[in-house]
Amino acid sequence: MRERLAAQVIAANALIGETVADALRDVPRHLFLPELRPDVAYTDDAIVTKRDESGRPISSSSQPAMMAIMLVQLDLAPGQRVLEIGAGTGYNAALVRHIIGGSGQVTSVDIDGELVGKARAHLAAAGYPDVTVLCADGAGGCPAYAPYDRIIATVGVSDLAPAWLEQAGPAARIVVPLDVRGTQVSVAFARAGDGHWTSRSLAPCGFMRMRGSIAGPEAIVPLAPGLYVTLPDGVIHPAGQEADGEALGAVMTGRPVLRPTGVSAGPAEVFWELGLWLATREPRACRVDEEQPADPAVTGPRLGRAPLRGRGWHATVGILDPGSIAVLTAAPGPQEPPEPPGSSQDEASGPITLVAAGFGPDAAQLAGDLAAHARAWDQAGRPGVAGLRVDAYPKPATRSSESGHNALIIDRPSTRFVVSHA
Repeated sequence: MRERLAAQVIAANALIGETVADALRDVPRHLFLPELRPDVAYTDDAIVTKRDESGRPISSSSQPAMMAIMLVQLDLAPGQRVLEIGAGTGYNAALVRHIIGGSGQVTSVDIDGELVGKARAHLAAAGYPDVTVLCADGAGGCPAYAPYDRIIATVGVSDLAPAWLEQAGPAARIVVPLDVRGTQVSVAFARAGDGHWTSRSLAPCGFMRMRGSIAGPEAIVPLAPGLYVTLPDGVIHPAGQEADGEALGAVMTGRPVLRPTGVSAGPAEVFWELGLWLATREPRACRVDEEQPADPAVTGPRLGRAPLRGRGWHATVGILDPGSIAVLTAAPGPQEPPEPPGSSQDEASGPITLVAAGFGPDAAQLAGDLAAHARAWDQAGRPGVAGLRVDAYPKPATRSSESGHNALIIDRPSTRFVVSHA
């Protein structure tokens, strides 16, 4: 099963070499997910391992393909000291330990004591008891084993903690799933010559958000059982109001106003390329996720036509104003009703024809605006992660030359990020 998983991951991404593939073949993922059957543990899927009191996922075992990509970005070598932020099940720390060998040091920090205890047990059972797992706020890193050659976050972050930069060695690389106004991009940062950090490689990704003192401003608002909207800045722009999830959920049960886009695209293009376009150009941008209910008696809005679909979940991007929302969906077939279907579809893979579906009092306006964004993205050549550059300037030091004509400036408490296309 491990061999099949490794082969599948390699086939999906030519950049993944034998060093990472060997780790996938050798590290027993099923021991880090002991409550699951081994055949489920060895699927190339993210697996939720903990939820909060409202049922929202807060920890998972990440998708092996995504973990492999980030390990390639990390550029590991034997003997390195590695700091991991977010222990999860311990599986990623085991992969890192396998690659750097016994002469290296892996330290993993997690804010959740329950997860820390389980990660330690899983690592010991899998033969990696020398991985250090500590319960602490990951924003503080771990000065005891600094300096680090490599730092990796396995949770979505909105800022670079000063402690990580202080504990990074002179030639360090830092890989984090960076939130770019609601769209996550795995960024491999290296030091630039003038004291800031610049991206060396980027890849689209999706991770649970970091908890603790540097948790980002994004807000996840429940609309209905299993249905959530993520606001990248925590409020609805430009007015700054908080979202009324119950009201938005109610309007989404109604008949949508549909506006064709004239654009066809694959799920990944929609989510990480068109989604990134919205994130950098539209202050009303949002993301909508749905987990399919296990109880058939649970009813409510469904995202069966969402561009991004997996096993038991759907996701899409859109824009919203107070009381109204528009999302991108697949256009209905000629014999199908325009309402969002009440049942899920199979996982999408090929291109789909996009339509903007608006709900609420301003449905027509929002759907029209969203369709216009899709057409503008298409006409601009469909820019996405390719050619993207991210520069990170630790505060308080900033320079007037940081902001280019077409750059997106994201100010966080500790860092100013400058996002631009080459």
